[in-house]
Amino acid sequence: MSDVKPITPKEAWNIMQEKPQSVLIDVRSSMEHLFVGHPKGAISIPWIDEPDWKIDPNFATHIRQLMLGGAQCTEENCSPPILLICRSGKRSLEAGNKLIEEGFHEVYNIEGGFEGPLDESHKRSTVAGWRFDELPWEQC
Repeated sequence: MSDVKPITPKEAWNIMQEKPQSVLIDVRSSMEHLFVGHPKGAISIPWIDEPDWKIDPNFATHIRQLMLGGAQCTEENCSPPILLICRSGKRSLEAGNKLIEEGFHEVYNIEGGFEGPLDESHKRSTVAGWRFDELPWEQC
């Protein structure tokens, strides 16, 4: 079994440019995706979402449906790279571990996430993350 591969936002962007078949999944809540902003081209599939704020027991199924129309991949590199992003990299790592457990192979966790960790003033997007690195993003 492989592990979730940690990458920086810039490395994720490079993978997306080099492998256009790669899929960027935003695992944050629907509200975060819409109102905080998200990387351009990211597909929202929340790991935890309202109204219950519980882990979606069908998360891997949603990814499988998106990737392969419901089929499960049984050999390495038979599906595109899956790049996972959340606010700071914690939820996306949990979601990535679930995907590895469910048989996915090329799964990446974007460390620092979309907004990065809190700085000394308790603000985000000032230390690391997708927005800090000035990668393409949009907001509703």
